[in-house]
Amino acid sequence: MLWTRWLVLLLCWGATSGEQQADERDGTTAEVRSESRRQRSPPPVEPLDFGFVPAAVYDTHAYYEPGAIGILFHMVHAFLYVVQPNPFPKDLIVKVIQQNMGGIKIEEWRKPENIVLLLQWIYYEAGFLLCSSIGIVFLVLTPIIGTCFCVCRCCENCGGEMHQRQRKNADCQRGFYTASLIATSIFIILGVLIAYAANHNISAQIKSTRRFINTNMRDLKTFANNTPAQIEYLTAQYTTAKNKVLSDLDNIGPLLGGRIHSQLEKEVVPSLDTALRMAGAMRETKEALENVSSSLELLQEGTGKLQASLSGERASLSNTLSDPACTNGAVSHTCNTIRSTLSQLGVNADFSRLPDVSHALANVNTVLRTDLSNIVQKGYSSFNDTPRLVKEQTKNIVSGVKGMLDKIGAEIIGFSKMFPVESSLANFTIFLSQGQKNIESFYPQIDQMDFYRWIGCVAVLCMVVLVLAFNILGLLCGTCGYDKQATPTTRGCLSNTGGNLLMAGVGFSFVFSWVLMGVVTALFAVGGNVEKLMCEPLANRQLFKIIDTPFLVHPAKKNFLPGMLFQNPNIDLTLGSMYRECYENNGLYHALQLETMFNINSFLNRTVYNKDLAKVFESVQVDLQDITLLEQAGRDNLINFANSGIGQIDYDAYLAEVNKGVTLVDLLSFSTDLEAQADQLPRGALENALKGHASSIRQIHREQVVPMEQAMSTLSQSIKQLQRTSSDLPVKVTNILSAIDAVEYLITHNASHVVKQETKAYVQSLVGYFKQYTDWVKNSLTVEVAQCKPISNIVDSMEIVACSFIIDSVNTFWFGLGGCSILLIPSIIFSIKLAKYYRRMDTEDVFEDLGNTGNHGEQVCDIHGNLTVVSSPYYDTLTRFPRASAPPSYTDW
Repeated sequence: MLWTRWLVLLLCWGATSGEQQADERDGTTAEVRSESRRQRSPPPVEPLDFGFVPAAVYDTHAYYEPGAIGILFHMVHAFLYVVQPNPFPKDLIVKVIQQNMGGIKIEEWRKPENIVLLLQWIYYEAGFLLCSSIGIVFLVLTPIIGTCFCVCRCCENCGGEMHQRQRKNADCQRGFYTASLIATSIFIILGVLIAYAANHNISAQIKSTRRFINTNMRDLKTFANNTPAQIEYLTAQYTTAKNKVLSDLDNIGPLLGGRIHSQLEKEVVPSLDTALRMAGAMRETKEALENVSSSLELLQEGTGKLQASLSGERASLSNTLSDPACTNGAVSHTCNTIRSTLSQLGVNADFSRLPDVSHALANVNTVLRTDLSNIVQKGYSSFNDTPRLVKEQTKNIVSGVKGMLDKIGAEIIGFSKMFPVESSLANFTIFLSQGQKNIESFYPQIDQMDFYRWIGCVAVLCMVVLVLAFNILGLLCGTCGYDKQATPTTRGCLSNTGGNLLMAGVGFSFVFSWVLMGVVTALFAVGGNVEKLMCEPLANRQLFKIIDTPFLVHPAKKNFLPGMLFQNPNIDLTLGSMYRECYENNGLYHALQLETMFNINSFLNRTVYNKDLAKVFESVQVDLQDITLLEQAGRDNLINFANSGIGQIDYDAYLAEVNKGVTLVDLLSFSTDLEAQADQLPRGALENALKGHASSIRQIHREQVVPMEQAMSTLSQSIKQLQRTSSDLPVKVTNILSAIDAVEYLITHNASHVVKQETKAYVQSLVGYFKQYTDWVKNSLTVEVAQCKPISNIVDSMEIVACSFIIDSVNTFWFGLGGCSILLIPSIIFSIKLAKYYRRMDTEDVFEDLGNTGNHGEQVCDIHGNLTVVSSPYYDTLTRFPRASAPPSYTDW
């Protein structure tokens, strides 16, 4: 048993450190819940691919389909259920075993409780006792009755006299007895065939037993050979988890630094983005001021030119209207109307009074000499450099962890090499091979014993076949040789031979029937009880419940199986649970509950994730004080921009002038109306002169008003933009600087919380890889490593061989043979009755006319022709049964 202990010890190494790590996880969960709601949950651990454990392929298929003979098996099971319908007496058997633990003593059975158990057992066995009693009665009475019958017939009683009375229904009776004997013989033949099929099935299935033995031995060898490779695969897969941890350690900058960066960027990036937008606003302010300055200069210059052009055009038009032609009464009204609109030809907006923005523009240009965007980008770069900073600061820790992981891998491999598993399993394989050779050495003896058994069963069946032979031959000879015209004393030789064969069958029936019934009763009592008390409970696993009953084997030992295997009967391990686990092809580690025997958690806590490794991870510290988001030059730049003077510009004055039109009237509309009024005048010089003035006004609009309108639009947009930018500009700058100060303070003073939080998440991801490995090891030990299907196959194979191959066949044998033995009784009766109609009698009934008195006498005529008057009970017998003479007395008769 030493090799089994080594094997069990090695198989248990891969259990997970579930208890301590579960406590740590619970503590971590409580700590996380107590932190701020803003804390980000750790990212999910990347699943690892450990591949598939090399699987063992077992050859044994512990399943038996009996085929056609299964119908007979079901018939026998149905008969046994009729005989014994009571459920399996589990509690009764347990009580009997417990009360007779020290051996069976007669005086103990006198106790009331034992008498009750005995009565319960008798009640359970009532069907078997009744059937066995009937068999014993048959066994005892049959030879007695046969002897008495033979003596009685020798005294010419009990049908022994060679005389047959003539009866009216003799043919009907003969036909009935013939049909009944034929039917009985057919049923006996069926019983013989059933018994022979069962006998042959035992011999045939014994050869299948060898196949079961070979496949089970081969599966055990496969189990022994694959287990070391599976364990080695488990230990080798630690490298997968270790390599993933090392990969994450090599990338600690992007992983841990990236997590810290992503956690802080929610505060840092918005403040830098605001400063960057302010830098853009500075450039836009400069452009807007430049636009205002240029547009204002253009408008002031254009206003003077436009004023001069409109004044000249107004004076020229006034001179034209002073023409004498306008004094004509029909034209004067039109001229007066035009003359009244001349005052509208003037400039509306006055840009000369607007203040200059050159001072503000000069200040903004001075501010823009410092590139705020570049300063902000440096802040971005400094903050984005967090992963490199983390990697530099954790360089020594990473190298130390790598060394510890290599040491852990060496310890795991060393632990797997501590036990001589391969040599133990090699010895186990040798033991299996030697055991198989020893079993195979008994094959010739088993074949010889099976041959003797087969011969014995055939000999028993030959007894029945012999009786059947006499019955069949007697029926053939009697039926073929029977002559209706012949009298009982003149029956032919063939008919007489048939009757004698039937009587010979009766004699052999009396000789063999009690022997057959003795065999049937013995096999029924043994095979039936084995089927009900062993095979059926084994099939529905009730037998395991008896074996697994606590304190059954010993009053101080709770469980039988762990007490035998581990010398610890208090382990909650039962034979039924082990069989179920092995039947589902789970691992031996889980089936034997080895986790209760070996403290694998402590080993894993010392190796896979030990306290030293946890301390190293907890010592990870990251200093972010070197991060500078905004230099002092950038701060000064923002302050100077707020004090650049753009907020002191009189935007209302600008907007008031911009919102005015360039001229008092729309020159295009004025010129159009002027042409329309000129068309109302008579054709001539006045009309042409007015149309010329309209054309000049359009030209002034096109060349001077349109550019001024475009400049006013640009000025309006720029002034509005400057107004928006300058609105609360000092407050905006102050807010930006305050936000940047707050973020820098967070990074400088409060980043340790974020670092601890993200470091814990990072460490949890590393621990998660180890947890995946240990969980995978545990699952593999439970399901894939050392799959104990061969153990359940051995139990199932033993059940198939013992119950399906042997007990079912034995029960079917006595079932068929018992039917034959019972049917021999009617066979004897019908053979005796029928032989009377086939055998040649010594005397017969004859009838004569004794005179004219009308009286008739009955005479008996023997085989020599002598007549004796017996009686004359009936008158009509003379006509129904005419006198038959005795056969001639030849010397050669």
